[in-house]
Amino acid sequence: MLTFAFNLTLDGCVDHREGIVNDDTHAFFTRLMDECGAMLWGRVTYEMMEAYWPAVARGDVDATPAMREWAIKLQAKPKYVASLTRKDYPWANSHHIAEDMQTGIQKLKNATPDGVLLGSGQLAAELDRLNLIDEYRFLVHPVIAGHGPTLFQRGLPGSRRLELISAKPLHGGAVAMHYRRALT
Repeated sequence: MLTFAFNLTLDGCVDHREGIVNDDTHAFFTRLMDECGAMLWGRVTYEMMEAYWPAVARGDVDATPAMREWAIKLQAKPKYVASLTRKDYPWANSHHIAEDMQTGIQKLKNATPDGVLLGSGQLAAELDRLNLIDEYRFLVHPVIAGHGPTLFQRGLPGSRRLELISAKPLHGGAVAMHYRRALT
């Protein structure tokens, strides 16, 4: 199972600086990470995460207990990166997917019975085009950003029908939405 989980604003902006950051939102993503067997990112997201979260896990950065919990668990979680340009991944438990995207991601899905949590917007668009995403977990923040980037900004070959599994409001007004790809 491949689950795409992402933050976005009411107007679809996926700029990570626009969401509401609080203990509830961190706890939401920590629960998602706990439920899965591995994380999957593209190179850009991996590098953004690698530049910050190991320092939080080590205690080198001031952080709330919820942020530190996320960081420590992220250190231990297997992390896979789909990249054509970078081959070296020194962050703990990081692995490169060297095969073509379709084959490499399908093998990762098959080898990870607890599922894979995808957290990169551009990579999600590519994997959606390949019909590899099974579920979508969006945390919709009560913000109108008025700018991009937006989710699936470069388009998809066609619309996707989704089945609502759950919707749960969090403290601060964000809504956690869980969808499964409809079988049509």
